[in-house]
Amino acid sequence: MSEIPDLGSPPQRITVDAKQVRLLIADQFPHLAGLPITPVAIGGWDNWTFHLGPERLVRLPSAAEYALAVDKEHLWLPALAPRLPQPIPAPVAKGEPDAGYPYPWSIYQWLDGEPASVDRIADPVRFAIDLADFLAALQGVDAAGGPQPGVHNWFRGGTLHTYDKEVQRALMQLHGHVDAELVREIWARALDARWDGVDRWFHGDIARGNLLVADGQLAAVIDFGTCGVGDPACDLAIAWTLLTDDGREAFRTRLSVDDATWARGRGWALWKTLATCCSYTLEDPEDAEEFADAQRVLGEILSEYVASAVTRPRP
Repeated sequence: MSEIPDLGSPPQRITVDAKQVRLLIADQFPHLAGLPITPVAIGGWDNWTFHLGPERLVRLPSAAEYALAVDKEHLWLPALAPRLPQPIPAPVAKGEPDAGYPYPWSIYQWLDGEPASVDRIADPVRFAIDLADFLAALQGVDAAGGPQPGVHNWFRGGTLHTYDKEVQRALMQLHGHVDAELVREIWARALDARWDGVDRWFHGDIARGNLLVADGQLAAVIDFGTCGVGDPACDLAIAWTLLTDDGREAFRTRLSVDDATWARGRGWALWKTLATCCSYTLEDPEDAEEFADAQRVLGEILSEYVASAVTRPRP
């Protein structure tokens, strides 16, 4: 197995502006040099993203760790796309380091839609079922030869034990702001929940910003930088971070998720939410809204777990 990185240390990101992108395009893809280049309003964290005319986008990894996904996406996305019910990014061309930019980069076809949010989803249950169908189709793709968990995807699809130290650090940092005893109980159950060991495809970051909505319905799934084959429980975190109670129940039923996989999925949601809480400065008023949203998600995780105790013996 590859060496596990210190997940408490964020990657050293670089900045990219439209002028630099224009130089890269002009040098490597001169037939596209006349197209306007503008930053995407919500471009994500792992990549700097720019419109390239009305039909394409340019994605440039913001750190060396994120650049590891470029070759993987160009190899696997064309193979996955025909098997999936919603569109996913289609690579157009791969760029090379140049013009002071140090990593490989990509041009993709533009996909229409807005990032998913509660107010943009017309029917929460229908949305949950459509998302479950997408993940079921993804998991059904032959996993032979697919990328195993590793540094390229921050060990998504692997064991949750990779994130144990980060969770413990988060609990110390959030002392007095979370129910530490209940969080530790949920986390322990997630760590103990066994995976059957059968490799399946997963996206790795099924989150609001990577689910596009059009006319209130799921329209596309983007950003496969953390995809791979392994334990697909990491893709279940969305059940707590976005879906409603009814949507969560429909999502689980449609995917036929067993108790152990659901517990691991809850663990992924818990880790992600604790990490999000810790990324904000509690004393900074500008962070108040984001921290409150992370606290809301944490409340969803805790309340769903407690409610499930009706049919589950306590430890």
